Amino acid sequence: MRALTARLRPWLRVLVQIGLIVLIWLAAVEISARFLPGIPPTVSGIAIALALMALGLLRREWVEDGAAWLLREMLLFFIPVVIAVLQYRSLLAGRFLAILCVIVASTACVMLATAFTVDLAWKLEKRWRARRETQA
Repeated sequence: MRALTARLRPWLRVLVQIGLIVLIWLAAVEISARFLPGIPPTVSGIAIALALMALGLLRREWVEDGAAWLLREMLLFFIPVVIAVLQYRSLLAGRFLAILCVIVASTACVMLATAFTVDLAWKLEKRWRARRETQA
Protein backbone atom coordinates (compact mmCIF):
# COMPACT_ATOMS: atom_id res chain seq x y z
CA MET A 1 0.00 0.00 0.00
CA ARG A 2 2.82 2.39 0.87
CA ALA A 3 4.52 1.75 -2.49
CA LEU A 4 1.27 2.54 -4.32
CA THR A 5 0.88 5.78 -2.39
CA ALA A 6 4.47 6.76 -3.17
CA ARG A 7 3.81 6.19 -6.89
CA LEU A 8 0.55 8.13 -6.87
CA ARG A 9 1.86 11.13 -4.95
CA PRO A 10 3.60 12.79 -7.96
CA TRP A 11 0.49 12.32 -10.12
CA LEU A 12 -1.76 13.76 -7.43
CA ARG A 13 0.58 16.73 -7.05
CA VAL A 14 0.41 17.35 -10.82
CA LEU A 15 -3.40 17.08 -10.75
CA VAL A 16 -3.67 19.56 -7.87
CA GLN A 17 -1.31 21.95 -9.63
CA ILE A 18 -3.30 21.72 -12.86
CA GLY A 19 -6.41 22.39 -10.79
CA LEU A 20 -4.78 25.53 -9.39
CA ILE A 21 -3.85 26.66 -12.91
CA VAL A 22 -7.44 26.05 -14.02
CA LEU A 23 -8.75 28.10 -11.09
CA ILE A 24 -6.52 31.00 -12.11
CA TRP A 25 -7.74 30.61 -15.68
CA LEU A 26 -11.41 30.59 -14.58
CA ALA A 27 -10.82 33.72 -12.52
CA ALA A 28 -9.20 35.34 -15.54
CA VAL A 29 -12.15 34.41 -17.77
CA GLU A 30 -14.57 35.93 -15.26
CA ILE A 31 -12.50 39.10 -14.76
CA SER A 32 -12.07 39.56 -18.51
CA ALA A 33 -15.79 39.04 -19.16
CA ARG A 34 -16.98 41.42 -16.42
CA PHE A 35 -14.36 44.15 -16.12
CA LEU A 36 -11.93 43.93 -19.07
CA PRO A 37 -13.87 42.86 -22.18
CA GLY A 38 -11.09 44.01 -24.52
CA ILE A 39 -8.40 41.91 -22.85
CA PRO A 40 -8.23 38.16 -23.55
CA PRO A 41 -8.45 35.89 -20.50
CA THR A 42 -5.03 34.46 -21.31
CA VAL A 43 -3.42 37.86 -20.82
CA SER A 44 -5.35 38.62 -17.64
CA GLY A 45 -4.57 35.10 -16.38
CA ILE A 46 -0.85 35.69 -16.78
CA ALA A 47 -1.27 39.05 -15.03
CA ILE A 48 -3.16 37.39 -12.16
CA ALA A 49 -0.52 34.68 -11.78
CA LEU A 50 2.31 37.24 -11.85
CA ALA A 51 0.50 39.46 -9.33
CA LEU A 52 -0.09 36.51 -7.01
CA MET A 53 3.58 35.55 -7.28
CA ALA A 54 4.71 39.14 -6.66
CA LEU A 55 2.52 39.31 -3.57
CA GLY A 56 3.89 35.98 -2.33
CA LEU A 57 0.45 34.33 -2.48
CA LEU A 58 1.50 31.90 -5.20
CA ARG A 59 4.85 30.18 -5.40
CA ARG A 60 6.36 28.82 -8.58
CA GLU A 61 6.78 25.40 -6.98
CA TRP A 62 3.01 25.20 -6.47
CA VAL A 63 2.33 25.15 -10.22
CA GLU A 64 5.67 24.06 -11.69
CA ASP A 65 4.98 20.35 -12.29
CA GLY A 66 1.43 20.94 -13.51
CA ALA A 67 2.56 23.64 -15.95
CA ALA A 68 5.41 21.42 -17.16
CA TRP A 69 2.96 18.58 -17.82
CA LEU A 70 0.59 20.88 -19.70
CA LEU A 71 3.44 22.18 -21.84
CA ARG A 72 4.68 18.65 -22.59
CA GLU A 73 1.20 17.54 -23.66
CA MET A 74 0.32 20.75 -25.52
CA LEU A 75 0.17 18.97 -28.87
CA LEU A 76 -2.91 17.06 -27.69
CA PHE A 77 -4.76 20.36 -27.30
CA PHE A 78 -4.11 21.25 -30.96
CA ILE A 79 -5.49 18.02 -32.46
CA PRO A 80 -9.09 19.36 -32.64
CA VAL A 81 -7.80 22.45 -34.46
CA VAL A 82 -5.99 20.32 -37.03
CA ILE A 83 -9.12 18.23 -37.58
CA ALA A 84 -11.19 21.39 -38.06
CA VAL A 85 -8.68 22.72 -40.61
CA LEU A 86 -8.79 19.45 -42.51
CA GLN A 87 -12.59 19.45 -42.39
CA TYR A 88 -12.86 22.96 -43.92
CA ARG A 89 -9.99 22.65 -46.39
CA SER A 90 -12.12 24.02 -49.26
CA LEU A 91 -12.79 27.27 -47.36
CA LEU A 92 -9.11 27.78 -46.62
CA ALA A 93 -7.74 26.81 -50.04
CA GLY A 94 -7.97 30.27 -51.59
CA ARG A 95 -6.60 32.01 -48.54
CA PHE A 96 -3.63 29.76 -47.77
CA LEU A 97 -0.93 32.35 -48.47
CA ALA A 98 -2.68 35.05 -46.40
CA ILE A 99 -3.19 32.63 -43.50
CA LEU A 100 0.44 31.52 -43.71
CA CYS A 101 1.61 35.16 -43.59
CA VAL A 102 -0.57 35.84 -40.55
CA ILE A 103 0.76 32.74 -38.79
CA VAL A 104 4.40 33.63 -39.51
CA ALA A 105 3.95 37.30 -38.55
CA SER A 106 2.04 36.55 -35.35
CA THR A 107 4.57 33.91 -34.32
CA ALA A 108 7.39 36.38 -34.91
CA CYS A 109 5.56 39.04 -32.87
CA VAL A 110 5.03 36.63 -29.99
CA MET A 111 8.66 35.52 -30.07
CA LEU A 112 9.92 39.12 -30.13
CA ALA A 113 7.58 40.20 -27.34
CA THR A 114 8.65 37.20 -25.26
CA ALA A 115 12.32 37.91 -25.88
CA PHE A 116 11.97 41.58 -24.89
CA THR A 117 9.92 40.66 -21.81
CA VAL A 118 12.42 38.03 -20.66
CA ASP A 119 15.30 40.44 -21.27
CA LEU A 120 13.55 43.18 -19.28
CA ALA A 121 12.70 40.78 -16.46
CA TRP A 122 16.32 39.55 -16.40
CA LYS A 123 17.64 43.11 -16.14
CA LEU A 124 15.12 44.03 -13.44
CA GLU A 125 15.96 40.91 -11.43
CA LYS A 126 19.68 41.58 -11.80
CA ARG A 127 19.19 45.18 -10.61
CA TRP A 128 16.95 44.00 -7.75
CA ARG A 129 19.51 41.41 -6.61
CA ALA A 130 22.35 43.98 -6.77
CA ARG A 131 20.33 46.45 -4.70
CA ARG A 132 19.44 43.73 -2.22
CA GLU A 133 23.11 42.71 -1.85
CA THR A 134 24.22 46.29 -1.23
CA GLN A 135 21.55 46.72 1.45
CA ALA A 136 22.56 43.53 3.22
